[in-house]
Amino acid sequence: MIKCLGAREKTYGKGNSVYDAGDFVREIGVVLDGRVHIVRDDAWGNRNIIAEIGEGEMFAEAFVCGGVGVLPVSVVAACDCKIMFADFQRVITQCGSACVFHSLLIRNIVGILARKNIMLQGKMEHITKRTTREKLLSYLSEQSRLHGSREFGVPFDRQGLADYLSVERSALSAEMSRLKLEGVINYRKNHFELLFDSLAE
Repeated sequence: MIKCLGAREKTYGKGNSVYDAGDFVREIGVVLDGRVHIVRDDAWGNRNIIAEIGEGEMFAEAFVCGGVGVLPVSVVAACDCKIMFADFQRVITQCGSACVFHSLLIRNIVGILARKNIMLQGKMEHITKRTTREKLLSYLSEQSRLHGSREFGVPFDRQGLADYLSVERSALSAEMSRLKLEGVINYRKNHFELLFDSLAE
């Protein structure tokens, strides 16, 4: 279906911009290798990571499908990555042969949009907590549940996690140190372990 969708591939180095806020987009992106961050920067240069998109996942589909066109966010390579771009109108429009593969693709995209909506609702639950401690514990609790284990890795470095939770990096590091001293969590770089059966607020 690559030819049918008019798809093309492009590589990006870590930190390079894939899309900038204000860009007009007609294509969706699929991460073939690596990871990208969906970010929003305010007028003072503060960065908020809205989502991380990993291998096999796509981005920009909600804006193109919703008719937004001009992106309100940026897409930045979190590491060296390879992206496939495809014209969204070709993706959602059945080709002349009405093949079963295209029908399946459209159903999959609807499912992806629904799951991303659920994911963003989950993030809202974290960042609407009142304190840095509550935001961090909410996020770690969810990651533990998703991994089915008290020990797990997260896809962010310290600055990335701070940006994702909308907190200052220094405040996040200080809270992590306090939680470690209290015996609530243990961590090394981006690997965490929850030490309590239940986390008190």
